[in-house]
Amino acid sequence: MDHLTKQPGTWKWGILALIFLAPFFFLTYGFANQYAAHLSDVKSIVFHWEKNIPLLPWTIVPYWSIDLFYGLSLLLCVNRFELKQHMLRLFLAQVISITCFVLFPLKFSFDRPQLDGFFGLWFDVLMGFDKPFNQAPSLHIVLLIILWNFYRNHVNHKWKYLVDFWSILIAISVLTTWQHHFIDIPTGIIVGAFCLWLFPISVKSPLSKENTQKLTAKHFKVAFFYSFAALILISIAVYLKSYFLWLLYPAISLFFVALAYITVRPHFFQKQINGKMTTAAQIIFLPYFILAWINSRIWTYKHPEDSEIIQVNNITIFIGRIPTSQVTTHYHAIFDCIAELPISSLAFYQQYLSLDLIPLQPNQLEKSVELLDDLFQEIAHLKMGKLLVNCALGYSRSSAVLCAWLIKNGYAENAQLAVEIIQNKRPWVKLSEVQIQNLATYRLKIIGLSP
Repeated sequence: MDHLTKQPGTWKWGILALIFLAPFFFLTYGFANQYAAHLSDVKSIVFHWEKNIPLLPWTIVPYWSIDLFYGLSLLLCVNRFELKQHMLRLFLAQVISITCFVLFPLKFSFDRPQLDGFFGLWFDVLMGFDKPFNQAPSLHIVLLIILWNFYRNHVNHKWKYLVDFWSILIAISVLTTWQHHFIDIPTGIIVGAFCLWLFPISVKSPLSKENTQKLTAKHFKVAFFYSFAALILISIAVYLKSYFLWLLYPAISLFFVALAYITVRPHFFQKQINGKMTTAAQIIFLPYFILAWINSRIWTYKHPEDSEIIQVNNITIFIGRIPTSQVTTHYHAIFDCIAELPISSLAFYQQYLSLDLIPLQPNQLEKSVELLDDLFQEIAHLKMGKLLVNCALGYSRSSAVLCAWLIKNGYAENAQLAVEIIQNKRPWVKLSEVQIQNLATYRLKIIGLSP
């Protein structure tokens, strides 16, 4: 079922979900609070500058409002699939947070003064079941990330700014109500993003396996590299502490990249059919995205230009690196080979997601050529058109796909001749022996011979 297809009566299932989640929330949250309260020594993680954060009693209103948005969200899901994913996100948020509260209990270290009046009443109600524990990750922030993403996808464009504004107020309120220390916010954001990432709605689930690829030694090698880099960052953060704890963020990002390689899952990066990444992926992989983009610019510094390779039926096919939004306006269509970076797409846009540094296997070449052919047919009605086949650098993956397309459509008799066609126009392209062998195997496959 399409994730946007409406299913009447979904709200009834939402009520059942709320009947389960609400008591589960309060029972587990209360248990973790009581558990920490009976411990003899509960530590705090607090930066010295946090003493300057003012106590703003009125922010108890946005702080409490998340409860309303929590319950309402379960009644607004458009179909049972979205409800299931949303419920699993909220459930996982609770499980991860409570587990952290029990295994690594922390305490809020400031003494809040007695508050009177309307706002003071709401603080009294809050303190009736809450204690100065259950800190990192802030469950408030974890749920906020999930709900912010949910409501942004359910309101008209003009209302998205209101969702953003109120969400920012809720995020600030965890500090200005003196409920949480700062460390609880970034940890909450990461956990919230993980819940969104694990149970996506608009893209393939990370739990789904990629059927067209096989694990190779190259996957292990790249996964080891990213795992080792993540371990180094974690070691530095744990040893030096303080502001070096921020290194845990890129460490987490690189660890997820390593998982993408070792599990052979390019869809871990959650690139959508419009070329953009999901909100969850943008949060989790942001440090890696920045590094990957910079890397693409460094390696292509001497050759930033796209290369015209061949003209077929008034359609000119180019190979190039990942384009900027300005560069995309020069083309009528884009065939995107990148899993790990977002792209500004066009009306005529097709993608075959593949992992960087990994030679495309025969089955991948077959699927990518099929998609490239589809895109070519879509723009065939144009009297003249420009089609860009791109990867991160415009060197390997894009060249391999176009080589396979040239072979399949009879413009090159074999892999070596296909490579030569590309190298004549883009001489700095050098495909690995493994990739050339995979192209040769692909050729045998499409002409009906056993490899």
